[in-house]
Amino acid sequence: MRVLVTGGAGFIGSHLSERLVREGHQLCIVDDLNDFYPPELKRENLAQIGDWGTARFFHADICDEAAMKHAFEETQPELVIHLAGRAGIRPSLSQPLLYERVNVYGTMVLLELCHRMGIGHFVFASSSSVYGAANRVPFHEDDRVDRPISPYAATKVAAERMCYTYSHLYGIRVVCLRFFTVYGPRQRPDLAIRKFTEKILNGEPIPVYGDGSTSRDYTFIRDIVNGIVAAAKHDCSYEIFNLGNSSPVTLSDLIRTIEAATGRKAVLRQLPDQPGDVPITYADISKASRLLGYSPSTPIADGIRQFVDWCLSRNPSPVLR
Repeated sequence: MRVLVTGGAGFIGSHLSERLVREGHQLCIVDDLNDFYPPELKRENLAQIGDWGTARFFHADICDEAAMKHAFEETQPELVIHLAGRAGIRPSLSQPLLYERVNVYGTMVLLELCHRMGIGHFVFASSSSVYGAANRVPFHEDDRVDRPISPYAATKVAAERMCYTYSHLYGIRVVCLRFFTVYGPRQRPDLAIRKFTEKILNGEPIPVYGDGSTSRDYTFIRDIVNGIVAAAKHDCSYEIFNLGNSSPVTLSDLIRTIEAATGRKAVLRQLPDQPGDVPITYADISKASRLLGYSPSTPIADGIRQFVDWCLSRNPSPVLR
């Protein structure tokens, strides 16, 4: 199948792209290699994808209509998997207009191209943040999502709505996937697990927001990729699925798990709660299990061990030993 993946040089995108080329799909990757985190890390990801097969790469911004039209016309995709976007709750508080442009307008550019070119299958990467400060757990796909508490979350809600509109108007088969705190090798440097692990290994204090009681449904990258691949095969007009581990872990327990995997004691730097953060994320994955066969199989201790091993393989200096 001819597949176009936006954000394919990023954390989730590179793992998915590697899976797709290994399975023999004709892959096109679109990524602007922006400096939200060091672009050289994304280039490393692209090189690792190339170790497994051939993918055509377009260095382009999803908001650039002409560039995206060129990529679509050159590769004629049958399926678009849209993972690109501005990520992170806290950065969205300081750059809300950028987040709106990339996450909403950029998604519309892709949907409009699918409509004009007759591309009938679209998978969109949404986020558990759409649930906001929910008053019940676990989060179910039918829960209200009209009270986002960060610009990032609001852009994901808006993009989901636009996906539905294009599905309704033009018959595009759309699946929206609400990811729950994905982690694993190649994770972005700004995310907690990577930040904590590297600082603990180097004997540096780690920033801890709040009292450590907040919980996240940490989900290993391999399980997420399995869910994306299953969703891409799902036949529907429009559907939303949670992709999580359905097993929340408190911040305090996460730190203890990293300590056990590294053999190092963390030095904590206590900080106040951050605006936009929610107290818990917790995925009800029964729908994904029933319709996609989604079954996450990586316990947090195993996933953290694999992640720590990856960190050490990248930087086996005496400091990290």
